[in-house]
Amino acid sequence: MSRRRRGTPPNTRGYSAFPPPSKPRAVEGGLKARSKRGAIAQTWWSERFISVLEDIGVGTRLQRGRNYARKGQVLSLDVDAGSITAQVQGSRARPYRVRVGVTAFGKAEWAKLERELAGNAWYLAKLLAGEMPDDIEDVFTGLGLSLFPASAGELSMDCSCPDWEVPCKHLAATFYLLAESFDEDPFRILAWRGRDREDLLGNLHAARSDGPPAADTAEHAGAPLEDCLDSYFTMQGELPRPSPHLTASASLLDQLPPVEATLRGRSLPDLLRAAYRR
Repeated sequence: MSRRRRGTPPNTRGYSAFPPPSKPRAVEGGLKARSKRGAIAQTWWSERFISVLEDIGVGTRLQRGRNYARKGQVLSLDVDAGSITAQVQGSRARPYRVRVGVTAFGKAEWAKLERELAGNAWYLAKLLAGEMPDDIEDVFTGLGLSLFPASAGELSMDCSCPDWEVPCKHLAATFYLLAESFDEDPFRILAWRGRDREDLLGNLHAARSDGPPAADTAEHAGAPLEDCLDSYFTMQGELPRPSPHLTASASLLDQLPPVEATLRGRSLPDLLRAAYRR
């Protein structure tokens, strides 16, 4: 049975059995969405992310969190390997904890991806310029992987609020700001899948030079400096001794400017050449 307001007749016109929607607490310093109206995404990779969310039935609910995102109710947003975490201020005193999980690729999978990306100058140039190549999804697909979630089952969505709908408005606000953050830095998409910008670019350079992946060999670093101070300035091996470049003894004469003086019909360099050879 629904609960009625005290003193309100049950048959009063306009009476609703549901309480009025709660208003979120005002916050200062929250993360506000840049877009005040219209589309969220500004780049192809962000548009692609939104279209993926719509295809799997999540994007149509983003409007629930639009006002939250634009009012600055999201207090924090962090992107890590396999996880997006956020704090969203709702109507209660304590902010709600939001998490969106996705499978992060392992070292072996990323090693294959990086070899493919490093082997194509187009991909390498675009990534070094901070841009996402238009067809980078083809690289993932060719290796049996997916850059963006392919189904709702690939996403785990959690919020500490009491709302039973998924995504709730707090999750929707997080997705809204996440799409905008992908506009600012497309490398966050790759970081969500397990590779941040610094490690990715370092590994791409290493793959181009057939060296070991920088991010995967960091754990094999050398001994700490304090343990090898006694031998730090000691020569660790023989230095190669370059041999002097051999030139003809008379080659200097060939570099002289034209000399008009002659002796018995012979030029001065020709007369000196025999002396130089001796």
